Amino acid sequence: MDNFRKKQRNRRYKAFVSMLGTTQLHLRSPYVIAAWSMAFPGFGHLLLNKYLRGYALIVWEFYINQKIHLNLAMVYSFNGDFQAAKAALDPKFMSMYIPVYLFAVWDSYRTTVDMNKEYVLAHREGGSYSTFNIGAFEINYLDQRKPWLAALWSAGIPSVGQLYLHRILFSAFVLVNTLVIVSGSNILLSLHYLIIGDLRASNAVLDPQWTLYFPSFYFFTIYDAYTNAVESNKLFADEMKQYLLRKYQPPGKIVRPGQAG
Repeated sequence: MDNFRKKQRNRRYKAFVSMLGTTQLHLRSPYVIAAWSMAFPGFGHLLLNKYLRGYALIVWEFYINQKIHLNLAMVYSFNGDFQAAKAALDPKFMSMYIPVYLFAVWDSYRTTVDMNKEYVLAHREGGSYSTFNIGAFEINYLDQRKPWLAALWSAGIPSVGQLYLHRILFSAFVLVNTLVIVSGSNILLSLHYLIIGDLRASNAVLDPQWTLYFPSFYFFTIYDAYTNAVESNKLFADEMKQYLLRKYQPPGKIVRPGQAG
């Protein structure tokens, strides 16, 4: 009961462990978060664990990009065919894209600054947080995991690195989006033709509108898996430190390494 009352007095917590994943506060660079939002609206919010806002922005990006054929116009522009790029764009919805895109970049930057402040306050308050959760469907707990291995799994198949870190819902979202992009772009079929040396067929089967989604999505999942593994390990070490201080360091006395009880 005392522990429960102590938890109730805490205003902020650094982490929350549930059956479906671990959500945590930690310091982030606002510029890095904003850069990921520029690469794909919603990515910056996902890095902040603002999942509902991130999912909404990503769905909007897919919808409006498909309506105005922005990726196709970008491919034509890269090839220097500006007339074809202009013809590909649908001006009816173009004005709807820019405000939401700018909002995603601005809001991710602003939220990062605010959440960094919340992290500093939560760290100073030293609020306790859950480290183990068991239910009828899943078990989740803080543990040390290898960042390079998380990145490697995401490089193999996007979403598997997140699954390795026990981020179930986010992993499912990434997997569904990966399947949609791969199916729409025919990128695996194009890679098959490329491996057997048929360059003409490889280029012919690619859908440029869908293919341009893939690079940012692919490298984001690798970056996300790696950084979350690093921060999860820091959280595990912090929780272990706090536990040892509470259980084995007498009040008013500092126990140093090598000292006898």
